[in-house]
Amino acid sequence: MEVKKSQNADLRKNITIYALMGLAFMLLLSWQGLEYESKEVEIVEEYEEPMVMMEEEDVPITQMLNTPPPPPPPPPAPEVIEIVEDEVEIEETIIEDTETDEEEEIVEVEDVAEEVGVEEVIADVPFAVIENVPVYPGCEKMTNNADRKKCMQEKIDRFVNKNFDTGLANELGLSGRQTIRLQFKIDQKGEVTQIQSRAKDPKLQEEAARVINKLPKMIPGKQRGKAVGVLYAMPIIFDVQD
Repeated sequence: MEVKKSQNADLRKNITIYALMGLAFMLLLSWQGLEYESKEVEIVEEYEEPMVMMEEEDVPITQMLNTPPPPPPPPPAPEVIEIVEDEVEIEETIIEDTETDEEEEIVEVEDVAEEVGVEEVIADVPFAVIENVPVYPGCEKMTNNADRKKCMQEKIDRFVNKNFDTGLANELGLSGRQTIRLQFKIDQKGEVTQIQSRAKDPKLQEEAARVINKLPKMIPGKQRGKAVGVLYAMPIIFDVQD
């Protein structure tokens, strides 16, 4: 007896439906791939001269008044000549000799300043013109000032790249190029103080100041052989890609 297959068990009649389902699934995967966004944040460090923040001064508006000229001064009084009689004794003025002899010791001006105890005060010096730059930890082996400057800039750049929260810009909904301008001082003890930051969003300013405040203590910079405060300025520039 011949066994006949049931027509309901024939899978070839649904081949068109299966092909359409597979095509729809592939289109869904392609659409999801096109809609996927990737955001990358790249931090570019550049050195910039210290910025001088000056307060604007309001100049009052003055009005010129037409005032009459002052009256001319009175004529000078005639000179009175006093006649001195011969019997009156005139006291002579004795002019002391100011010349010094070989035995008298000459005191130098610098010696007088040292005896009084007057100490020279040197103002803060920008990083670009400091005679002896601060020494960042790890740059002690550099022999000259130029190499120490380069080493310090590279160390600070790497420190900022490592510690700056790059995801903050995405959380704030920012896009495009973002710039944060920083200025701080390395004082006579080698510690970072007086941090100033400027950016479009206050959150970015706070984050930049937080990172700079974590910089390690350095060997202070010197000007004319004395430890001085050194002003350092730098921008933090990064692009937020959509």
